Parts: sequence; structure tokens; C-alpha cells
Amino acid sequence: MTDITTTDPTTQSTGEEWRLPPPATGRVVVSDELAAQLVDQARADGVDLVGPGGLLGDLTKRVLEAGLEVEMADHVGYDKHDPEGRNGANSRNGTRSKTVLTEVGPVEIDVPRDRDGTFDPKLVRKRQRRLAGVDEMVISLTAKGLTTGEVQAHLAEVYGTDMSREQVSKITDAILGEMAEWMTRPLERVYPVVFIDAMVVKIRDGQVANRPIYTAIGVTVDGKRDVLGLWAGTGGEGAKFWLQVLTEIKNRGVDDVCIVCCDGLKGLPDSIAVTWPLAVVQTCVLHLIRNTFRLASRADWDRMAKDLRPVYTAVNEEQAQAKLAEFHDAWGDRYPAIKGLWDNAWGEFIPFVDYSVEIRRVIYSTNAIESLNARMRRATRARGHFPNEQAAMKTLYLVTRSLDPKGTGQARWTMRWKPALNAFAVTFADRMPAAENL
Repeated sequence: MTDITTTDPTTQSTGEEWRLPPPATGRVVVSDELAAQLVDQARADGVDLVGPGGLLGDLTKRVLEAGLEVEMADHVGYDKHDPEGRNGANSRNGTRSKTVLTEVGPVEIDVPRDRDGTFDPKLVRKRQRRLAGVDEMVISLTAKGLTTGEVQAHLAEVYGTDMSREQVSKITDAILGEMAEWMTRPLERVYPVVFIDAMVVKIRDGQVANRPIYTAIGVTVDGKRDVLGLWAGTGGEGAKFWLQVLTEIKNRGVDDVCIVCCDGLKGLPDSIAVTWPLAVVQTCVLHLIRNTFRLASRADWDRMAKDLRPVYTAVNEEQAQAKLAEFHDAWGDRYPAIKGLWDNAWGEFIPFVDYSVEIRRVIYSTNAIESLNARMRRATRARGHFPNEQAAMKTLYLVTRSLDPKGTGQARWTMRWKPALNAFAVTFADRMPAAENL
């Protein structure tokens, strides 16, 4: 292949690992003409663009080696082949070959050495066998639900790499410290709404069992969704467990929550009352409606939905009770279990009708948290079960970490938030932060 002259690359540090930096905004590192020339030359020589021995691998090798030469020149004080280096205190001492795993596959590079053995490169560190982008790739694949074996097979098939399952696991284990910091990070002082929900995953603890993973999402005064944390349960959680979780959230700086939306979690309402005495516990209205339909024949759903709508769109509690009585008169004899369902949930449903339409739209359902749970289910469905609780929490944290990478979901949520924020500011005037602090 035609020899390629490269400019000296610069490097940047992340404190732990080094990568070639992205080009600065507006700066063209490789012109279109040069790129076209390289592609044409590769085709003429019968060289693939990607894969082992491909153009991208060769370019990566040359750029890495050029960057290492720049570092060596800075270290010994002279450029390669410069006579100034003769008889100096320290001088170059050839190179040593090393294979590193990159985003384009394994690349063999020649790392320069010095006679004193004091050269410590930053672009590709001593004993480093992977560039940082490979670790990010493994973490991204794990967040999408691939097992360690599937990640290993994917890297071998696409990039021709030989990475063991143990190496894949060690890469993802590196985020455990980050996860611990995330679970203890400071939170906002006030959340207008907090949603709490659970999803079930299969975890082997002696034998495979269904275990709940609880998620809490807070809506900030800016209208952004903030995942407060993830907690693994056993399925028999009560007030003691929830008091511990809520106290942990409070100790991270949450002094007040206006409304907590949750569904059927035993002991949670009492623990909320102890932690935030002024918080209102609100059941998910959408879930209540869905559970109503589950107890009825599908043939009756359309008529039942029409009769049920006046209950949750009532202007006050009296009207809601009257409309619910009419609903039971129409359907109670045919479906007596529905009456019991609404009677049991009435105390946590009725706060809903006291709020304005803007607040009702926010707390009508736990969709904000259900969308996260849906992503988590996609990541766990293919795995069957997890070997232990830590493996499950690690995967679910990676899903949370990769949530909405483009930020478009946050933007849509924030645009719809301003009318609700005004309604919260009026309804909870003495508890919401002042406008100048928003």
C-alpha cells in the first residue's frame, strides 16, 4: 500500500486511560480528497477497508505509532534520527512489538524504547492491551442485554479478537465503583413527583428465583427525569425495607417530595408518611384502570371504559364517588371483584381528583418509570437468569447509564413540564423552591 504521511497526533488524558481525541469542531483531520485517495489505493491493491490487514487497521497502527514517537521525542529531548541524540544522557533504544485491541480489531504496533527504561507512554500505556474504546464497546453491548459469551462471540466474529469471558466480565466489573458512587450521589432538595415501581428478574441464589428490582424516578423542578436508584429485594419487603430505602434517599439531600406515585407495594405508604409527612401517596390511575379491565371480559371493555372515564375525570371527590356508584350499579353484579378492587384503592386514588389537569397528566401513570423498566426487560429477557444479585444490578445499571443518549426524551418531557410546574407552584406554594431559585 502507498506510504501514508501523518501529522503528529495529540493525546488527552482521562486520568485512567488515554485515547486519540476527537477532532475539534470545524477542524478537518483528513480531507475528503485524501480519504478518497486512500480508498482507491486500497481497492487497487486488493486491501479490505476493515478487518484484519485492512486499511483502517493500517491507519490506526500508523497514527498510534506516530503518537508514541511524539511522546518519545518529548521524553528524550530529540526527534528520531536527529544527531543531537548521540552521546546524550538518555537515548532511544529501538522498539518492541505489541498487539493492542482497538475499535477496528487487533493492531500490532512498534512501541519505542529508551536506554534508561524510564519511558512511560500515555497514548498506549505499559501493559495496556486494549484502547478505551474497546471497553466502552463491551459495556455498551452488555447494556443491550448480551451475555459475556455473546459479547465474546460478537467481538471474535466482527473484529477477529480473542477475548475471554473472564476479560469481558472484568471490563464490566470496572463500573461497580461508578455504580456505588451513583447510588450515593447527592440529589435535589425537592422533587415535585417521585415514581416508585418494581420489575422482576430471575436470579440464581442456590436455585433460580424471581426477585424484584425496585426503581425510583424523581421529576425535578426543571422537568427532568432523574433515576434516584435501584434496589434489589426478595419479594417479601415490608415497612422496614421501605423505611430504609426512603431514609437513604432523604439522607442524600431530598428534604421534601410533593407526590409519590406507587402501586401495591406493601408497607410503602406508611414509610412515606414517616419520611416525608407532607407527601401525598398516589396510586397509578392507569394501572388501576388496566387491573379493572383484567377482571372483565374483553367484549365489555369498550362500554366499561366509557362508564369508567367519568370517575377519574371528575372535578372533585363527591362527583367521583357518585360516578363510581353508577359504575358499580351497571357492572357490580356481573363483576363483583372490580368493586373490591376500587374500594381497596380508593384512599390512594382520590387525591388525584383534587389536582388540576396539568398535575393529573403528570401523575396519571407511571409511564416515566415503565419506559425504563421496558428497556431493562429487553436487556434481561435474553439472559434467562443472572448468576447472582451483583450481576443483575450491574446489567440494570448499565441500561440506566445508557438511557436516552441523545437527550431527545428529556427535551420532550421538559417542554411539556412548564404548565405542570406552574400548577405545582400554586398547589404546593409553601414547599416548592422560589421561582428565582429554579
